[in-house]
Amino acid sequence: MSTTTLAARRDRALGTGAPLFYDKPLHIVRGEGTYLFDDTGRRYVDMYNNVPCVGHANPHVVEAMARQQATLNVHSRYLHEGIVALAERIAALHGPAIESVVFSCSGTEANEVALRIARGESGKQGIVCTNATYHGNSEAVGKMTRIGAGQNTSGDVRAIPFPEMFRPIVPGASESDLLEAYLERLRGVIRGFEEDGTGFAGLIVCPIFANEGLPDVPRGFMARAAEVVRAAGGYMIADEVQAGYCRTGRWWGYEGTGFTPDIVVTGKPMGNGLPLAATAASKALVDGFRARTRYFNTFASSPLQAAVGMAVIDVIERDKLKENVARVGASLKAALGERKKTCAAIGDVRGQGLFIGVEMVKGKALEPDSDRAIEVVNKLKDRGFLTSNAGAFRNVVKIRPPLVFSQGDADEFLTAFDTTIAEING
Repeated sequence: MSTTTLAARRDRALGTGAPLFYDKPLHIVRGEGTYLFDDTGRRYVDMYNNVPCVGHANPHVVEAMARQQATLNVHSRYLHEGIVALAERIAALHGPAIESVVFSCSGTEANEVALRIARGESGKQGIVCTNATYHGNSEAVGKMTRIGAGQNTSGDVRAIPFPEMFRPIVPGASESDLLEAYLERLRGVIRGFEEDGTGFAGLIVCPIFANEGLPDVPRGFMARAAEVVRAAGGYMIADEVQAGYCRTGRWWGYEGTGFTPDIVVTGKPMGNGLPLAATAASKALVDGFRARTRYFNTFASSPLQAAVGMAVIDVIERDKLKENVARVGASLKAALGERKKTCAAIGDVRGQGLFIGVEMVKGKALEPDSDRAIEVVNKLKDRGFLTSNAGAFRNVVKIRPPLVFSQGDADEFLTAFDTTIAEING
């Protein structure tokens, strides 16, 4: 069946407008490790998907999933040692402030739980996010998607400009002055909440500002922001759905940006394709949430989630994937940084571990060039490497492969990247 025919069937079955990547969509039928294969058997290097973090069709995870499903899977209102052990293991991967876990099935659900914890415990409603973020698709969580700083001066969700050095809110300012400028924006939004009676409940951020384009942040911002939030009676929520599970070369994104969250959200990579997410906090916060809400989730806290979640952590630790991410990611980022020196279309190369952004620009003013980013992404796809474009201006080539991505994969990618850039510049 042609991709055109399948796409037309998809529009009828799912509704026209369900998103697809690339100018010419791919029909993917199989995955293995870092690789995806289309219906013709062509191999692609997956450099985008953080869901299969320990590799597509990982044998250890597949075996754990099949064994548990063949034994037992049931809802969460029976005792099961496996889910207790998974919660304990996740909490142990954080510091002592994180003790208890609320399981769910998606990052959207986990973030909604986090908002309910912060609002319930503080007795206030106001949530601060950044102006180019994304935390999920529900009505409550979706209110935070790219709402624009300064455009939302009422309501219970308001945004601040995401902190960055490349296009700072005060051009030419020193790093220390820029730090204070961003903190003052945060203080101003908090003051607005208190003045109009909404009250301030918390700040939610991806610790590496992934959807914002992986900006380099003024040093000390996150630690200082946490001080401001807590002084105002709010809670720090770290959305680790993209930053966590060793993506940055550390277990958690917040470890690299220098703050300790009150509430941590994880999702996609936890189940390597099985729906699994979690909201973790102190026992006191989680106990309070459960007492107020009597929350349950039919498909969460299940034996199947427990078996798969444990298998994913086993593979990360057994295969030393955290170390692989740090090593290969640093090498790839450095190599792309060298390309920036000779290519005017590359404005910046940023990121941590195996999460790298290449910002495409045009002109001496470094104007965001989303068209160029899209062109790069499509030409890389034609050469067998799957990326996407993202960031506040959709002009950042987003590189986020499974954690098993090797140095050999990186070397192949750099060859394809060089050929792509030469073709575009030619």
